Amino acid sequence: MKRIALIIIASFFLVVGCRKKTTTQETAQIEVKKGDIVNTIINDKESFYYVDFKNYPNNDKSLPIGVFDSGTGGLTVLKAIVNYDQNKNETQETGSDGILDFNKESFIYLGDQANMPYGNYSGVGKVDLLDEHIIKDAQFLLSNKYYSDANDSIANIDKQPIKVIVIACNTATAYGKEYIEAFLKKANSDIKVIGVIDAGVRGVLETMQLDEDGIIGVLATAGTVSSKGYHNTILKFKNELGYTGNIEVFSQGGVGIAEAVDEDANYFNRNLKKPRQDYKGPGLLDADIKIDKTLFDIYNFNFSNYKMLCDTKNADDCSILQINDAENYVRYHLVTLMENIRKSNTKNKLKSIILGCTHYPYLTEEIKTVLNELYNYKAKDGSFLYRGFMTENIQLIDPAVNTAKELYDYLNKKSLFNPDGDINASEFYISVPNKDNKSIKIDEEGRFTYDYKYGRNAGEIQEYVKVVPFSRDNVSNDILLRFQKQIPYVYQLIHNFNSNNKKTVDLSFASKI
Repeated sequence: MKRIALIIIASFFLVVGCRKKTTTQETAQIEVKKGDIVNTIINDKESFYYVDFKNYPNNDKSLPIGVFDSGTGGLTVLKAIVNYDQNKNETQETGSDGILDFNKESFIYLGDQANMPYGNYSGVGKVDLLDEHIIKDAQFLLSNKYYSDANDSIANIDKQPIKVIVIACNTATAYGKEYIEAFLKKANSDIKVIGVIDAGVRGVLETMQLDEDGIIGVLATAGTVSSKGYHNTILKFKNELGYTGNIEVFSQGGVGIAEAVDEDANYFNRNLKKPRQDYKGPGLLDADIKIDKTLFDIYNFNFSNYKMLCDTKNADDCSILQINDAENYVRYHLVTLMENIRKSNTKNKLKSIILGCTHYPYLTEEIKTVLNELYNYKAKDGSFLYRGFMTENIQLIDPAVNTAKELYDYLNKKSLFNPDGDINASEFYISVPNKDNKSIKIDEEGRFTYDYKYGRNAGEIQEYVKVVPFSRDNVSNDILLRFQKQIPYVYQLIHNFNSNNKKTVDLSFASKI
């Protein structure tokens, strides 16, 4: 039955992206120009990235809501938004009425998968390049351009602009929210920008009493952790909201988790059976993200089906060990987090973990499983190793729900709800390497090589990527099945996104997988 489902999925996504085209008069130019992306977007009328802000339809209720992330993880934020029902639709009073609060809003979603993971740019000293990617994400949502598919050399110009931007990415919020706001201010635009970090912090503090002691864990990308976005915001809101308890924050940069979810070949490749040279995840020799052999029993890695790659048949004898599975990445990082807490000599207990990356909610069950194992793990002397440092039922905080609330409150306050819209008119786009740009370098998987991705420099205005509709060519079967099981309503909206938004696909097979 799973095979049948994959065939149905594949056949449908062959038609997605065949949108009726209104095109530019010439093929977009790939020549490289030196400059600042913000000034280019605002002032350079000849640039592919130019947005005519003087004639932008501000405060137009009928416009869609723009949402972007570094990949598909942001769809978990969109899931929370489209399923939100905390208010009465006719009166906007608090209280569920059985009608989804955003059912008349349409959305334009962008996953910048070609340039992900965003969390690694700060580690290689390329925050300025990351900021440039983030501004280009906003530019796409604000502009009218997209490509029908990766092989199309002429851009369509019939995409709608948007009335609000939701940054469904923690790293992009940490590094780019204020940058986007400054860019929009310079363009004399009053487009609202909503990020996930403030929402997540409000959500986690709501789970604690004002005088309660405890540890808040932050599981996020390395970039988000290094930005101290969550740490500083927790301390800020703690003081502003009058919390007097001893609240400690322990952060863990989850290198490889988001990448495994989006199947980045540098961190996860289901076709491999032995270690490879281009691996970028935790290993035995990496001082910063080292797999500690003395903790093997605690990690409890799953070695079946090449989910761990070892250079010997006996795992205990590995001189090279590479993680090749999303749950195993979760295991490594949660054990590392608990070891850091245990060794800190804190008197507090871990009470909640903010899922500080939008990809992580896909792995909620795996996270709960590992936390339960660690709570019950016994040392050789029979004592519980971590139980003194963690509560039995640690709350997992997904900032997405609070983001949905902030979006609702803003649209309500500004009277920007669409009275006549249709959520089924939502659109879904993803970035792919621009093969018309001869300077790019891609690997066998058709993705940017790691060295090229992080070796580029900011200030070179060129089209590294093409933004195209979600299709079977750029979203794998396994990812589609994950959407189908974990974000079913969003999955249905993706299905509905085709040439005229009138065709739909029978999803009855979904329950049979």
